[in-house]
Amino acid sequence: MQKESISILGCGWLGLPLAQALISEGFMVRGSTTREERLEVLRDAGIEPFLIRLDPEASGDDITDFLQSDILVVDFPPERRDDIVEYHIAQFSSLIDALGQSTVRSVLLVSSTSVYPSCGREVIEEDSADPESPSGQALLLAEEMLMSETGFQTTVVRFGGLLGDDRTPASYIGKLKEISAPDQPMNLIHRDDCVRIIMEIIRLGQWGEVFNACAPVHPTREEYYRKAAAAAGVPMPPLAESGTPSPFKIVNSDKLTNALQYIFLHPDPVIG
Repeated sequence: MQKESISILGCGWLGLPLAQALISEGFMVRGSTTREERLEVLRDAGIEPFLIRLDPEASGDDITDFLQSDILVVDFPPERRDDIVEYHIAQFSSLIDALGQSTVRSVLLVSSTSVYPSCGREVIEEDSADPESPSGQALLLAEEMLMSETGFQTTVVRFGGLLGDDRTPASYIGKLKEISAPDQPMNLIHRDDCVRIIMEIIRLGQWGEVFNACAPVHPTREEYYRKAAAAAGVPMPPLAESGTPSPFKIVNSDKLTNALQYIFLHPDPVIG
């Protein structure tokens, strides 16, 4: 039986290794980048490369050709700009218009746990409301836009802070003057787990869902950076003093682990 074809809008830090993993499983993958010099990188990885920009209208290569797939993975963050919310909405409006002319029937949106406020407790998927950051507001609106469409099914995966490869605290801890909010629990996930989770959602056909995806162990910032300092062989920066407890949230991923029967490759970010 022929595997489904997949388009990945945003073959960057996460999208490229995801594409490579999917290709190794026999999927035909189209991938996009916003930079011409990256096209050869995608081609060398076995990806059919496209130059696609949403600024906010689609430009570059023909997005209609890019979307001639069964599944679309959307993996690009809101741009840092003053009108971040309005601009991200306009980008997704343009994308949804293009999807209406495509063969895509399933969409996976890479989102973030920034859609949750720091409410001082554990949060589950239904707790998304009143994000504190503009990027969180933009992501939540994009989620709602895709989930409301009836021409395709959307699954949203809300990843925590991303780790792996060059994204390690050991690489920059020596530059920190102090560790802010040392008692604050962290919500993290390794890139290896991100790739595997997306592949399992596709394999099992878990569409029309919203999933949190964070490692089950939530170290405090002090625990996390103390381990990083030891690994990097640098002194531990001083802990910031605060008279009040730091605002926090602990992201619960039980829905994901139950639905996918998923076991994390990196359950404890401190260990790695």
